[in-house]
Amino acid sequence: MLVREAIPQEDHLLALHFYQLWRDNQVPEQGLIDDWLTVTVEFIANARKTLNYRAFVVEVEGRVVGSVGCQLFDGLYPLILAETQRKYGYIWGVYVEPDYRGQGIGTRLTEMAVEYLRSQHCTRAILHASPSGQPVYEHLGFIPSNEMRLDLCEQSKKTQP
Repeated sequence: MLVREAIPQEDHLLALHFYQLWRDNQVPEQGLIDDWLTVTVEFIANARKTLNYRAFVVEVEGRVVGSVGCQLFDGLYPLILAETQRKYGYIWGVYVEPDYRGQGIGTRLTEMAVEYLRSQHCTRAILHASPSGQPVYEHLGFIPSNEMRLDLCEQSKKTQP
């Protein structure tokens, strides 16, 4: 198993893994936009330029079987806190092909992302975990956060006559 930084020529593969991540998490094909590949590759290119984006891949016998992306977190609201208080890194797109799961590849990819964010002086690494990924992240020291959600689609269905 070789763990290394991904190169820009592999952005299409990273996008494919990101797409497959959603499919593996029960998002139907029609639930994803038709130009998912273009949108994802353009996002990665922009994040590389503006948010210190890095990706890491795992190769087994010369074939990439897993990937992860990470970047500085751009925020959801005006950032008025000093970097010493809040310089978050965001980990996304942790993906391992089904035949290679359960071998520590997701753990190693996440560790690489955390190491990179630490090198960028981030004060916290955040991610959104799938149900199958949550035990991996908890084992690495991630803790559930105070994020609260309200499903507006389900709520509007309940209130419609």
